Amino acid sequence: MNTNKRWLYLITATLTLLFLGLIYAWSIFRTPFSAIFPDWSVSQISMTFTISITFFCLGGFVGGLLSKKLSAKVRLIISAVLLFTGFFVVSTLDTANSAASLNKLYIFYGIFGGGGVGLAYNVVISTVNRWFPDKVGLASGMMMMGFGLGGLILGAVVNSLITSIGIFSVFKFLSFAIGAICLVAAIIIRLPRDEESKMIASHIKTVEKSDEKTIIEKENPSKDFTPSDMLKTPSFWFFVIWAVLLNSAGLLVINSAANISVAFGGTAVLGMIISLFNGAGRIIAGNNFDRFGRRTATLINNVFMAIAGLLLTAGGLTGSFVLIVIGLIFVGLSYGGCPTITSAFVNKAYGPKHFSINFSIANFSLIPAATIGPMISAKLLEAANGNYNTSFFAIIGFSVAAAVMMVLLNISNKKQD
Repeated sequence: MNTNKRWLYLITATLTLLFLGLIYAWSIFRTPFSAIFPDWSVSQISMTFTISITFFCLGGFVGGLLSKKLSAKVRLIISAVLLFTGFFVVSTLDTANSAASLNKLYIFYGIFGGGGVGLAYNVVISTVNRWFPDKVGLASGMMMMGFGLGGLILGAVVNSLITSIGIFSVFKFLSFAIGAICLVAAIIIRLPRDEESKMIASHIKTVEKSDEKTIIEKENPSKDFTPSDMLKTPSFWFFVIWAVLLNSAGLLVINSAANISVAFGGTAVLGMIISLFNGAGRIIAGNNFDRFGRRTATLINNVFMAIAGLLLTAGGLTGSFVLIVIGLIFVGLSYGGCPTITSAFVNKAYGPKHFSINFSIANFSLIPAATIGPMISAKLLEAANGNYNTSFFAIIGFSVAAAVMMVLLNISNKKQD
């Protein structure tokens, strides 16, 4: 079988998600907007990101529902229209009417932008994963890495453009660029046809026969679970709680990585290093999933976060900047691994047929995590007068709680087998 075609799809998907990931580099846009609209409070500006996260999840869910009625091409065209409209309208905000402009920002960046990204994200991942039933972890990891590194790689370019041509011109440029990227993806990416799926399956069997070390994942389903079936399994809920706990632990410090670095004698550049290891964590988790299965992949991810908590705590108590840096690197590795494992787990445990909608449901775990982590972090910092040690302690606590959920997930899967 010629596998070049599926690798073209994977590369296209990764590049598409690289551009889509830019929408979550909200910190790049926050400062320029604050300068242009000084009457916007910090909480009002921060609400934009909260709205975009919420509609990212909802957009993915709608994308899953539409997967039964509309092709990947049509859904990607819809996302292109949403993103173009959202970013273009943001470029026309009226500086003389800050109240109306804030509402427009919520609607067109938060709802249109977040929803458009969520829709495209769901379409790209669910479509391309169908080409990689043998390497679902690798495929998910590569695509998630692109999404995770979007803010870092393109953020510097966008930041430079904001300085030279202004934020409104940047949004106008991005409306055309991101819309075009989605249209290109719509032209290239598609589901495998029946005969192609059979050829892929035949190819996998041939490879497995010639490789005695191939890991056969025990969680391969004997049937394709509908969303209703999936929601009735205890394993799904144990997994979701595990993901919420680890994501919350990561968000206790990830959003403040630059501030933590400065507090311990470093520079704000550390935030970029965390983004790099966030991307690396997605590839590592995908490789672990494909080679060793879900149990080992979740264990390693959990251990990464526990190590992070211990190193950060030790660094906080001793004032060691080196320990703080290494601890934050492990946070990035673990936090980055969660979305890859989520994609691979849902595909393997509940089957590819309803993956689009099942994956979107699992992604709703981002909403409580995005609320719990920052909220607890803010409360702990306030109570400790800006000292990060209690936040570092909390990471250990979240890691232990996640380990309990992981054990329950393993027990639950044994009962389901």
